[in-house]
Amino acid sequence: MKKVLKITLLCLLGLIFALGVCVWNMFGPLVKGALSVEKLDDGLYYMEFAGDDGFDEFLANGGAKDSQELMEYIAKFMSKGYYTVPASSDTADFGCSTLTVSTPDNNVLMGRNFDFPSATAMILHTTPKHGYENISTFNMEFYGFGDEWLPEGFQNQFLALSGLFLALDGINEKGFAIADLMAGDIAETHQNTGNPSLTTTSAIAYLLKNAASVDEAVELLGKIDMHSDIGAAHHYAMSDASGRSVVVEYVDNQMVVTETHAVTNHYLCQQKLNAGLVVGDHRYEKLCQSYDNANGVMDKQQLNDAVFSVAQQPWDGLVGGTQWTMIMNLTEHSVTYYWRRNFDKPYSFKLNR
Repeated sequence: MKKVLKITLLCLLGLIFALGVCVWNMFGPLVKGALSVEKLDDGLYYMEFAGDDGFDEFLANGGAKDSQELMEYIAKFMSKGYYTVPASSDTADFGCSTLTVSTPDNNVLMGRNFDFPSATAMILHTTPKHGYENISTFNMEFYGFGDEWLPEGFQNQFLALSGLFLALDGINEKGFAIADLMAGDIAETHQNTGNPSLTTTSAIAYLLKNAASVDEAVELLGKIDMHSDIGAAHHYAMSDASGRSVVVEYVDNQMVVTETHAVTNHYLCQQKLNAGLVVGDHRYEKLCQSYDNANGVMDKQQLNDAVFSVAQQPWDGLVGGTQWTMIMNLTEHSVTYYWRRNFDKPYSFKLNR
């Protein structure tokens, strides 16, 4: 009797262990990612994820043409199909600015301001199973988590993994960098060519994972159908370790690429040149002047000064203005963040590969 009981218990333990292994294989990377969340400052968090990010399956299934479809896929991926939930994204306008320069020691730097009335920001360091290691940022207030929602406590930290598909900017291990900026009007882009569909933010995550250069990023964008997030026009500032810097814009659903080292919130392509430029907004002019004065060559402090000079102050007494500033070194594959114009308090990260 004791022998039978012992065998039964061993078999039961073996079954429990096997089930545990299966569950861990399924959810382990997500659990580890959720547990990695670290609060850096009020409203600013950092997270790491390594493993299958779900992007290959996402594209194989056709992607998503709007935020509703995207959030439904994210819920399915994070629950491994056991749970689905509709979600929504908020509609709002945000400003921004970028500048790319060379340094005296032949590095390439890209600076970026993200301007918005408020933000709960997540810096996400991703090492995907397939693709390039990258560091990206997203504003969790865009995606319907609720008022005063914070990625604190395991449930909320787990939900924050949705950032795998919701990047607003970032840099990858090859020295490719990209940032999303409002383009200046409400002309949405909705391409329907039969290619996999991506929204503005999911396309950034896709490019950081798959593009080693500006040329590769443009080629990849030509193979997907772009769909605008938040009901407005967007353009991408993109730079790489070679020093090439462009803005990618969409006019009548057609992609247009323009060489430029500075980008703010109006169109730069000839088809809609200066559309959206607001009287009294001199950010683009100031960035170009800084670039020209330095002949395109600045050390990190000079770039900091140029980017900080166009940072936005709070609007109407809100927290708003420039929520985060990034200084990305595309040669050394590193990034330094400054949160809410606290330019004496850097947060620095380096890609490992």
